Amino acid sequence: MLRRNCLLLFLCFLFEQSSCAPFQSRPGQEWPHSQTGPSAAGRNGGSKGFQRVKRGWVWNQFFVLEEYMGSDPQYVGKLHTDLDKGQSAVKYTLSGEGAGTIFTIDQITGDIHALRSLDREEKPYYTLRAQAVNIETNRPLESESEFVIKVQDINDNEPKFLEGPYTASVPEMSPVGTYVMKVTATDADDPTYGNSARVVYSILHGQPYFSVDPKTGVIRTALPNMDREVKELYQVLIQAKDMGGQLGGLAGTTTINITLSDVNDNPPRFSKSIFHLRVPESSAVGSAVGRIKAHDLDTGKNAEVEYNIVPGDGGAMFDIATNEHNQEGIIMLKKPLDYETKKAYTFKVEASNAHLDPRFHNFGPFKDTATVKINVLDVDEPPVFSKPSYAMDVYEDTPQGTIIGAVTAQDLDAGNSPVRYSIDWKSDLDSFFDIDPVRGTISTNELLDRESIAQHNISVVATKVNNPVLTSRVAVTVHVLDINEFPPELAMPYETFVCESAKVGQVIQVISARDQDLPQAGQRFSFKSPQEGVKTKNFTVRDFGNNTAGVVTLRGGFRRRSQEIYHLPVLIEDGGLQTLSSTSTLTIRVCGCDTDGSLLTCSAEAIFLHVGLSTGALIAILVCIVILLVIVVLYVGVRRQKKKETLMTSKEDIRDNVIHYDDEGGGEEDTHAFDMGTLRNPKVIKENLFRRDVKPELGLCPRRPIASQNSADISNFINQRLQEHDGDTSAPPYDSLATYAYEGEGSVAESLSSIESVKGETEEDYDYLNEWGPRFKTLAGIFGERSESQSDSDSLTIRP
Repeated sequence: MLRRNCLLLFLCFLFEQSSCAPFQSRPGQEWPHSQTGPSAAGRNGGSKGFQRVKRGWVWNQFFVLEEYMGSDPQYVGKLHTDLDKGQSAVKYTLSGEGAGTIFTIDQITGDIHALRSLDREEKPYYTLRAQAVNIETNRPLESESEFVIKVQDINDNEPKFLEGPYTASVPEMSPVGTYVMKVTATDADDPTYGNSARVVYSILHGQPYFSVDPKTGVIRTALPNMDREVKELYQVLIQAKDMGGQLGGLAGTTTINITLSDVNDNPPRFSKSIFHLRVPESSAVGSAVGRIKAHDLDTGKNAEVEYNIVPGDGGAMFDIATNEHNQEGIIMLKKPLDYETKKAYTFKVEASNAHLDPRFHNFGPFKDTATVKINVLDVDEPPVFSKPSYAMDVYEDTPQGTIIGAVTAQDLDAGNSPVRYSIDWKSDLDSFFDIDPVRGTISTNELLDRESIAQHNISVVATKVNNPVLTSRVAVTVHVLDINEFPPELAMPYETFVCESAKVGQVIQVISARDQDLPQAGQRFSFKSPQEGVKTKNFTVRDFGNNTAGVVTLRGGFRRRSQEIYHLPVLIEDGGLQTLSSTSTLTIRVCGCDTDGSLLTCSAEAIFLHVGLSTGALIAILVCIVILLVIVVLYVGVRRQKKKETLMTSKEDIRDNVIHYDDEGGGEEDTHAFDMGTLRNPKVIKENLFRRDVKPELGLCPRRPIASQNSADISNFINQRLQEHDGDTSAPPYDSLATYAYEGEGSVAESLSSIESVKGETEEDYDYLNEWGPRFKTLAGIFGERSESQSDSDSLTIRP
């Protein structure tokens, strides 16, 4: 810190010694405007008027030192003009960037000072304007001039690595001088002034493995054959120092993590030369029986290993594949093992790299070899059948107990246990077959029918006597052979016809036969007619020799009038060892045909309809009949409709019409048609109550209720009501039924009926509800308001 302060004081001293030279007034420059006054007149020989004068002052750029640490304002420079005679008649003004805040000027002397410390990296220069004016009149003595104050740089910023720390990679075994990466440090100081921004690079940590170019910052390898397997990561510390690396310069550092990337420079190596494996003889083909591994110090694809079995003893029994995840060699069984046949196998396995680098071929062969010895373990195995499957043939209807074949199984283990045989009951649910448990012979247990089941698939189980858990199975297929037991028959029911115009020797039908016996594809059938010895024949059967035959006419001139149907027996024989035959009868109908032999009709009644109507004509006649029927029905309906309207709307018919209504009332629950309370109790009959079944008329006097309190007889009450209705002009013109319900009065106990419950509103005192407690307070208030409103309405009177 002391050294830096001394350097700053020295630079300030040099600056102050040389700062005055640029500001000396230089005569010979012209003043930009004229000036009047005695002094001017004296200098121009006393002449009057405006005169041009020379510019009396000028300055160059000013400099101010950055990061000034003094207690007093830093002196920048001095402004002076020749017009200033030291009489305090000139005032200097300053304007522009930082005027008054950063820079200040003495208006009398023209001295400029910096009020605070400046940073060149923040702003390198300031542009200001200065002017000399008359102190009394404030009039410019000359035009305003612009100047620049530059902030002079000092070495106050160290170099910085903006992108650090860095990460780089270089292949292992690289030669000396292999490019790794380039680092760059930036210095905020002025690169055009001194050596403050001149940076030099060096390595503080990381030698002798790497080097750095002091000017460019390029990092290269400095040591040959660096092995990743020995050391993979290197941390290098780089320094950038300004001032060209000289004493007193500022420095910055950064860290570079350099990783050696892998190359295939290491071959795979087995951890041991011999691998011993033990495999049970019951291992399935394709299963893994063991694992071996060759280690490779490389990584990634350079560590991928390929395994191969070297041809030789035992190599044909096994195979090997590479596990891609851990690069292990998986030994798999290629063929079945048998301890009784061979108890051990020995073979060699070779491990090699899948991706070789030609630059390192001189390091030696990139492969390794190991020996694998496999011992087969004895396992108690189930019996083994002599064949993988068995097929047997038997004729149908073979007697029970007939031996049709045998199966054989044996124990191949060293114990050679006896074997017992059985039939799996699930494969022979009907027990068609039986097996000898010791010899393995299969015999029939039921009569077989090929037409029911042509093939039986059974499963035979072989079990070891000394270990019944170990069993083996074999499939046995029994084919039921056919015997000639079914006679042949016609292939289908034929519908044969002969035309009346048929010729002699004409084939009218081709027939074939079928047989349920096997084989159907190779069967041989023959056809003939059993009527060959009869003299009078109509038809015969001609065998074509290819399992088909034709029905041939022996005469012509067939007529339906004389005979419509003929029956022809056909004898069919098969070609079995024991020939079977059957006789079938063909029904031949005589039919009418076209000239080309096409069938027209075979009905006998059609003979008498030679002249008649066609189908189209019959359909047309039926359509016409239907249309006539529809017209008649419509006409009758219209007549009935007109007759009905005449009966109902005729104005001339003044006779009473009896109209029947089928409306049924709703009973006592129907309160819309009339008021039940009025019918039950005449005391509560409402005034001005009109009938609901007729339209009310204006001007009708309301019916007053007849007081019946004094009526001792109910019949009097009914008579009164009857007279009332008879004299009622608002009654309908048709007969109506009036019902009167009156229960009578005068009882001391008053009425016990609920009929009077529908009476009109009567005055009642509900004050007793207030005495029932707080639960009935709301109810008492409601009925109390109703009582008050009723009393108010009763107290109103209408005055004319």
